Amino acid sequence: MITKVELVRLYETLLSIPGMNDPVRLDLKIPRKNVLLLSQVIRRGLQANGDSTEGTLLGLIAPTALQDVERLAGELIEKAGLSEMQQKLEALNQGE
Repeated sequence: MITKVELVRLYETLLSIPGMNDPVRLDLKIPRKNVLLLSQVIRRGLQANGDSTEGTLLGLIAPTALQDVERLAGELIEKAGLSEMQQKLEALNQGE
């Protein structure tokens, strides 16, 4: 079993590989329903409590990187023209 210290070292090593900070252009052609689903999966994963992420890669990621991923989820929704629907779905979820 790999220890947390070893896992952190491995993750930091992977992130230090040349070119890991270079932007990548992605041309995705997916249905809006999948954009909505993907953004929800990203947000749900980021909202997981500390217990469920401990010992996983998500638990080792720097807070700034997590904010970047959360921003990506918002950009996906915005580019798909689903901002208003997203807001209404969140309002419905809060009313439960």
